[in-house]
Amino acid sequence: MSPGNTNMAAPSSGAVTTSLKLDPELRDRLRRLADSRRRTPNWLMREAIAQYLAREEARERLRTDALAAWAEYEATGRQATGEAVDAWLARLEAGEADAAPPECRG
Repeated sequence: MSPGNTNMAAPSSGAVTTSLKLDPELRDRLRRLADSRRRTPNWLMREAIAQYLAREEARERLRTDALAAWAEYEATGRQATGEAVDAWLARLEAGEADAAPPECRG
């Protein structure tokens, strides 16, 4: 397999081969790291892509949740004060796992 190809999983899993073009310096860095970790460049690329996707998907969920919260606030005007939220978080931090969140007022 050429260094630019990434086989994302074993062929029996229905995975496909994807071509990835790397400049020579990046390819050499990848090979050196793979050698030092006793992994294949393919494994490192799959791991990097999986971690990137997980991080970006979480970021997108946060963005979507924030937009939904803002839309709800705009529609209802309901909110909790910063002081009430800080007090609730302090109770959670102190170990009160069942501490009820503050009431929202509008």
